[in-house]
Amino acid sequence: MAATLIFAATYLVLAIGRFPGLRIDRTGAAVVGASLMVASGVLRFDEALRAVDWTTIVLLLGMMIVVANLHLSGFFRLVAARVVEHAHSPKMLLAGIVGVSGVLSALFVNDTMCIVLTPLVVQVTLSLRRNPAPYLLAVAMGANAGSVATITGNPQNMMIGALSGIPYPRFTAALAPVAAVSLVLTWVALVVMFREEFRSGRFERIEVGRIRVNQPLMWKAVAVSAGMVLFFFRGWPVAQTAIVAGAVLLITRRVKPERVYHDIDWPLLAMFAGLFIVVRGFETTALERGLLDFAEGTPLDRPAVLGFFSAAASNLVSNVPAVLLFKPVIAKLADPALSWLVLAMSSTLAGNFTLVGSVANLIVVERARPEVRIRFMEHFKVGAPVTVLSIAFGALWLSWYR
Repeated sequence: MAATLIFAATYLVLAIGRFPGLRIDRTGAAVVGASLMVASGVLRFDEALRAVDWTTIVLLLGMMIVVANLHLSGFFRLVAARVVEHAHSPKMLLAGIVGVSGVLSALFVNDTMCIVLTPLVVQVTLSLRRNPAPYLLAVAMGANAGSVATITGNPQNMMIGALSGIPYPRFTAALAPVAAVSLVLTWVALVVMFREEFRSGRFERIEVGRIRVNQPLMWKAVAVSAGMVLFFFRGWPVAQTAIVAGAVLLITRRVKPERVYHDIDWPLLAMFAGLFIVVRGFETTALERGLLDFAEGTPLDRPAVLGFFSAAASNLVSNVPAVLLFKPVIAKLADPALSWLVLAMSSTLAGNFTLVGSVANLIVVERARPEVRIRFMEHFKVGAPVTVLSIAFGALWLSWYR
């Protein structure tokens, strides 16, 4: 009973973002829930420590260090600016934003791309006297769609990569086509839904202005990142490769380590660790047995069915908690590797369904808020059909791919 109540309270906060009457966020809920699992005797302290998948934590930390160095060097802003400067029409600008957001997110974590690209897109679109909304939606939705392609594209994929043991090349071969189709659908939907914005023709060359970069740091970070990705595709262990790459970048005279540490999402790491413990405690309950019984009576082996349930759960409690919720179920299915791929695909693409469906969306909204307000329905009329069509294609593709 204690484990069930702790689990339910933790996931309630994950679903609504806070606990009624208290100032506690999702990270706090995960840490409190994990602590209560130990304090109530559901898990021993050593069992709680073993419940944490440290491979996932190490992978996240390594990637955050690499991305922080690229961010601080100005690399992301430089790439985005060059792409934007070569756009000569509204549709080309939109395609450039969708493409750069998607491709960079696939390699270097989607949330960071939203942080970097949003101010640039606001600046460019306002200077051109365009409607910023579709271009900002392109940043968020492109980041979500593109991040499907690789293990390092977003936190839930990193977790799935560590839990499943699927090699980086196989993961990318299976899901890169889904990401590409979703990016195309995003562009088409934005053009159709904002037809007035894209009805006009060419505009003058865009001048982004001088982009400040730390060239020595940038070239070092790019070289280390390229080597890291190469080793990923050669089948080297992803977590070990990422943390070694991060460690190499910490050996520097160019940037204070405090600036790198400031870019690391420590609350996300804490939330991951706490959720591993909360879910392990939940696995000791009769409720978890009931969940497994439900899974056995439902054709979750079918990609379409699993995709539907995981997308629904991701919109209820967010994608990372949803992935952990499905962890004990996936192990019982006939083809766990395929099921992990379906879970990665659907939990990520589900983030485009509503404005609050992913952290990437919220980052874009909050960073653009001083100049631009994006309304819920503006996002929903584009995000809902793109999500449904993308997940439907993903389910069909993975059914064939198996």
